[in-house]
Amino acid sequence: MKKTMKYVLMFALVWTTQMLFAQDFDKAFEESRKIEQQIKRTSFPGRVYNIVDFGAKADDPTFACHEAINLAIITCNQEGGGTVLIPDGTFYTGPITLKSNVNLHLSDKATLKFLTDQKLYFPGVITRWEGVDCYNAHPLIYAYGETNIALTGKGTIDGQGSNEHWWYMCGAPHYGWKEGMKAQKLGGRERLLGLTELKRPIHERVMTPDDALRPQLINFYHCNTVLIEDVTLLNSPFWVIHPMFCESLIVRGVHIFNRGPNGDGCDPESCKNVLIENCHFDTGDDCIAIKSGRNEDGRKWSTPSENIIVRGCEMKNGHGGVVIGSEISGGYRNLFVEDCVMDSPELDRVIRIKTNTCRGGLIENIFVRNIKVGQCNEAVLRINLQYESRENCHRGFTPTVRNVHLKNVTCEKSRYGIVAIGLEDDKYVSNISVEDCRWNNVKENGNRIENVKDITMKNLYINGRLMK
Repeated sequence: MKKTMKYVLMFALVWTTQMLFAQDFDKAFEESRKIEQQIKRTSFPGRVYNIVDFGAKADDPTFACHEAINLAIITCNQEGGGTVLIPDGTFYTGPITLKSNVNLHLSDKATLKFLTDQKLYFPGVITRWEGVDCYNAHPLIYAYGETNIALTGKGTIDGQGSNEHWWYMCGAPHYGWKEGMKAQKLGGRERLLGLTELKRPIHERVMTPDDALRPQLINFYHCNTVLIEDVTLLNSPFWVIHPMFCESLIVRGVHIFNRGPNGDGCDPESCKNVLIENCHFDTGDDCIAIKSGRNEDGRKWSTPSENIIVRGCEMKNGHGGVVIGSEISGGYRNLFVEDCVMDSPELDRVIRIKTNTCRGGLIENIFVRNIKVGQCNEAVLRINLQYESRENCHRGFTPTVRNVHLKNVTCEKSRYGIVAIGLEDDKYVSNISVEDCRWNNVKENGNRIENVKDITMKNLYINGRLMK
């Protein structure tokens, strides 16, 4: 009887969700407010632990402060929680591990500069690299399984990524790689992806410095009740903010400048109930990229990202403003984007969904409204189910994209309006709508739509012409 009732309740929940998103566009955003209310807020005791009191030294590039910082964090955690203070000054450091009930707070004139000696970040920790489970280099700031944690303050965190340090490991001459240097393209990346396709256990996927898989700036894994607020984040070796399997996450007022390779700004992966607001992104890759695992690992855990709100943000350079994929095998549902400004000739797309038949996954319920775009390079909306078509992987996992809705999105310059490319027929991309939008100076004077079902254009003007 209990089992039957469980399935009845599950059916009712699915039916209610489908009915919700069939209703008025604005009512979807009313639902987003309910989701926002479910996000738990951090709270900390008034105790303050100044890292200088634990042996940290400011403005000395020869002194590594991470032992002092980690000692302050552990002491704060063991004594019931509070704030670990990074005071004014520049502090050079290796990897930092955050603990429950600790707010790592940077004063206005504080800077954390992470040392670039790769050996400091090994042996590695359990993480994901491009959606694949592994042991890899310790992220610059890391937490695993913690609750009620924060990274706050108006100070600066500098990963010191550059063509001389970290970035060259992507293997591109543009980022400083030269013959004889180690690089991910020389086998490390392929080795890891191959182990995943073979379904090898995680304990066999131990990456080394020679694999050259660069660490994230911030990686919070299986954490609950998380706040990242006001900090400036610069020059990450790899992705900047990478929360995984987290719930109740707020990223607010953060400034990200990271022009390095794979320099994504914020990549929630298999996360639930997330608010990203009033942030500034200027990146070498996607500004925000929502993920849920790559190929076998995404399907193994089968944990979608869901209930993510993005509002009041500004996007400059990047491959995409708000992106879903490509590591999206666990699926995604319920995205609400509103009141954002995007503008750069180096911003390729505004809203982007990218996946393929290696990934699979169901992507649904995308709501976007009140977006002002100065210019973007390629398209306002880009849906691509044939991303990385030459990827070496097991195929046959067809993705589905449905219920994607844009309203009141203006753009003053782009190549296309909509680029939507499905698979061999139109059943995998459906129920797409664009309403009350004006896109000017569109170079190709229209859209490119292939194998898409049920696409609706209501009051969409491209170069002054009403589209049908």
